[in-house]
Amino acid sequence: MQCGMLIGGTPDTPELAGDGDFPVNRGALCIKGWTSAGALAHADRLTSPLVRNAEGALAPATWDEALDRIADAIRALQARYGKDAIGVFGSGALTNEKAYLLGKFARVALGTRHIDYNGRFCMASAAAAANAAFGIDRGLPFPLADIAEAEAILLVGSNVAETLPPAMQYFDAQRRAGGHLIVVDPRRTPTAAAATLHLPLVPGTDGMLANGLLHVLIRDGLVDEAYIAQRTIGFAAVRGAVAACWPGRVERITGVPEADIVRAAHLLGRSRSAIVLTARGAEQQAQGVANTLAFINIALALGQVGRRGGGFGCLTGQGNGQGGREHGQKSDQLPGYRSLRDPQARAHVAAVWGVDPDALPPPGISAFELLDALGTDNGPRGLLVVGSNPAVSAPAAGRISKRLRALDLLVVCDFFVSETAALADVVLPVAMWAEEEGTITNLEGRVLRRRRVFAPPAGVRTDIEVLHLLASRLGHSKGFAFDSAAAVFEELGRASAGGAADYRGISHARLDAGEALYWPCPDEAHPGTPRLFASDFPTPDGCARFHVVTPTDPAEAPDREYPLYLTTGRVLAQYQSGTQTRRLRELVDRAPVPRVEVHPVTATQHGINAGDIVTVRTRRGEATLQVHVTATARVDTIFVPFHWGGLGSANLLTNPALDPTSKMPEFKVCAARLELRVPDMRAAQLVRANQDDGCGVAVVPVLLDTRS
Repeated sequence: MQCGMLIGGTPDTPELAGDGDFPVNRGALCIKGWTSAGALAHADRLTSPLVRNAEGALAPATWDEALDRIADAIRALQARYGKDAIGVFGSGALTNEKAYLLGKFARVALGTRHIDYNGRFCMASAAAAANAAFGIDRGLPFPLADIAEAEAILLVGSNVAETLPPAMQYFDAQRRAGGHLIVVDPRRTPTAAAATLHLPLVPGTDGMLANGLLHVLIRDGLVDEAYIAQRTIGFAAVRGAVAACWPGRVERITGVPEADIVRAAHLLGRSRSAIVLTARGAEQQAQGVANTLAFINIALALGQVGRRGGGFGCLTGQGNGQGGREHGQKSDQLPGYRSLRDPQARAHVAAVWGVDPDALPPPGISAFELLDALGTDNGPRGLLVVGSNPAVSAPAAGRISKRLRALDLLVVCDFFVSETAALADVVLPVAMWAEEEGTITNLEGRVLRRRRVFAPPAGVRTDIEVLHLLASRLGHSKGFAFDSAAAVFEELGRASAGGAADYRGISHARLDAGEALYWPCPDEAHPGTPRLFASDFPTPDGCARFHVVTPTDPAEAPDREYPLYLTTGRVLAQYQSGTQTRRLRELVDRAPVPRVEVHPVTATQHGINAGDIVTVRTRRGEATLQVHVTATARVDTIFVPFHWGGLGSANLLTNPALDPTSKMPEFKVCAARLELRVPDMRAAQLVRANQDDGCGVAVVPVLLDTRS
């Protein structure tokens, strides 16, 4: 969410408070925000480059030694295999400046087409759907505060109370004002428990549920025919398609009672203002784009898109999930959300960069495809990872770890030795969030300043400095010699000018002066655009598009061998792959070990009890987990948080089946089974690895094997 925080003191004894004047979180922070400064001076913090020595161990080295080794290896690999021998893997945690510069580095200094980022595992399906329906992708095309004004909200696949706790103030205000909250989720999460209505669907049936809701809205005359006629195209085909999705049929497929489907549709259709919000539950599927389009159809049919207190949006999953995908980290995009396939876009950006448009490489492949090709004849032989931990976060993580080991060169920029860094040839220590200048773009499309509070520890450099030093060694110093993050942002603005995500009118100076600026903001006199779609859509005819969605089964469904649905997600006290949060005692105490949530009936059927250590197995692998028995789970579904690596890694289990459009893996649905016989040593390892005195991500042998 990128909450405003006030920070003082020192890195060793930081003083932290929520910023009550900040318009996004209004002073509220979650447990991760309150404890975040604890990582700054953590004992595990990297303060020297690490280089793998002749004995196969990572050993301290000077910056010159580390950078020379990287540059020499890049030159050798590209001389032997071509420019595409090197890949780059970025992050939705990077500032806009770093995301922009990383994309430029890949395409200019390396000349490679192989760049993508972990946001492909987060926002890709929602982005593709929004572009198809509206002509533009911005997570929320309205301010967060609009949520409090909606009479009805349909929240699909998000547990806001645990994943974005400061945002709950807007949902709480909405319900205090008499509004209705409808939550679609297989689990009865704290968010679902607080809702007016919870629709606990079978995992992977989101598109069918959306079609069923739209069927009732049409059948009962609750759609806005005038809006549909004036501002959209394609409704007739959708009306025909959902005619077959009557509530009784939808109940049989989704498990949601017919009466609740009708009630949900009526709550939405009879409200003067309604918002439809999707998140990873519906999007992280092999039909994630179709699912999202089906829910967009509902918002359009209600005539809510573009109206205050109404519309469609998606909730981001990373701090710069929005800005991170706008400025060149994605395999097919250039800054400003321009397409790398567009000759005019290539010419514009090439002019800013001072290169020939024909010298820019073509689009590359998506994140999982890139990772799965590492070390193969047709894939990169070297990889630069910045701010990501794909050994834990990628689906079929065991398979991806093997691919990382197959590389001739793996370089990781991080604060700590993550599971991915433990496999690297070179690890570069970089500055953390409170030690750097820059901007990020939150889920509203609001561009925010990140200000440096503390100097980085001695021996640590910023990612911007690292990219300049590497580019210089590769013969491209001029295009990367920026004296400040503000200078990078100024070039980003010029590169984005005229694009969908136009930042040209935004500057560090305007943000420092306190202006609230949302993109697009095409010039310095422009006030920014907090709300989109008020009068038209950025499509050739100004109209939004309905899309016929024909739901299909998940890529993998339960069967006799694997009889349970497995779904994954977050918990309150941990974050992403846990590289930072698993090192903080307050968070480890709240969520100490990787777990599997099991319904009491399912636990009884399998003869297991709360606290037992079990193996969860899928066709990709197995994970060792502690049982948490809870009635919030469906009887046919088990839930595993994805914040742990090693033996308890949820992504050892997940299915890498990809959405054909977004290339999003199917994290949220696969077939699994519970096994009871866990060797004593494995159970002991699980507990020991996660009760380490240093709260380590497990810089212990059980979780971090080397490349040897």
